[in-house]
Amino acid sequence: MNDEIEELLVAAIDLAAKYKKLTGKPLGITGEVAEFYASKLLGLKLMEARSAGYDAIGSDARKIQIKGRSLADSSKPGQRVGAIRLAHEWDSVILVLMDDVFTVKEMWEAYRPEVTYALLAPGSKSRNERGSLSISKFKQIGRKVWPVHLHCVSGIADRNS
Repeated sequence: MNDEIEELLVAAIDLAAKYKKLTGKPLGITGEVAEFYASKLLGLKLMEARSAGYDAIGSDARKIQIKGRSLADSSKPGQRVGAIRLAHEWDSVILVLMDDVFTVKEMWEAYRPEVTYALLAPGSKSRNERGSLSISKFKQIGRKVWPVHLHCVSGIADRNS
C-alpha cells in the first residue's frame, strides 16, 4: 500500500510542478506529502481518518501534528508554520521542510510545552491569534529529527525513498 501511495504522490508532485510553472500558483499538496514522508522516514503511524489535532502516532504513543512547508531557495525570510491549535489533542509537532519540488530537506520536532509557551508569548498578532510560528522560531524551540547524521545511513535516495 505504501508503494502505491508513494507512486501517486510522485505523480502528484510532477503535476504540482507543472501547474505552478503554468499558473505561478502552488497546488495544495504540501500537507499530504509532508505527512507521507514524515511517517516513512521517521517510522510514524499515520491515522486512518483525520483526527482533530494530530496526524500520526509515534512508537512511544505520542500524538503528533505534522506540518509541511515547501520553500524555494529564494524564499523570503519570515516564512511561517501553519496554524497550531492549542485546543486540540497532541503531544508534539513535526515540521517537514521541503524544497520547491517537495524533496524533504529537514524535519524538526517541538513538544507541546515549548510550542504553547512560544505561541502564548506576548507580541505577534499572527502568533497569538492564528497559532502561527515562524520557521526560525520553531527551529529554536525544537530539535532536528531528520536527517540524523549517523555513521551509516542507507536507503535514503534522492526522492526520499
